[in-house]
Amino acid sequence: MPTVQGVKPRTRRSRLTPERESELYEAVVELLREVGYAALTMDAIAARTRSSKATLYRQWESKPQLVATALRHTKPVPLENIDTGSLRGDLREVVICGSDRTEQDAALMRGLAHATHEYPDLSQALRELLIAPEVAALDALLKRAVDRGEIAADAPALGYVPHMLCGAFVARPLIDDRTADADYLLTYIDAVILPALGA
Repeated sequence: MPTVQGVKPRTRRSRLTPERESELYEAVVELLREVGYAALTMDAIAARTRSSKATLYRQWESKPQLVATALRHTKPVPLENIDTGSLRGDLREVVICGSDRTEQDAALMRGLAHATHEYPDLSQALRELLIAPEVAALDALLKRAVDRGEIAADAPALGYVPHMLCGAFVARPLIDDRTADADYLLTYIDAVILPALGA
């Protein structure tokens, strides 16, 4: 599995049922939206989820790891589950599947991006547990497009697709004072990403 700066994601065995784990992740993200990362405490998570702090620390070791894992597991559709048979279809599906949460997620990620400057352990956990798996899944999606002959294996823009996608989310509010909604992102795919890839 690809890693970010040589860091391998940790693996662990959960003592929680999948249903209970999912419930806990949803509660963590809900609390994160309510109070922000700095004010989020393991005590508050334990209270909201009717868990013990000992259980939380045994399962996730730290608040940053729990937050990053919760964000990963509450995505509407994991990228690795998307395979429409075409690059354009795959990229559009990425946008469509997450379109109902775009505004919420954008605000949440802006808050977390700010917090990473103050909390290096959060930055590391997000890169290791959230960003690296997403980049790996996106690389696999692009490799399928190369294998199908839709794009050249040596296309110069191939390594910059994650940057282009992130750029869309960051630039739209900054330049236009508007959210990067589904309509904008679908147009962005056709106007920027696919031409850059020579597709």
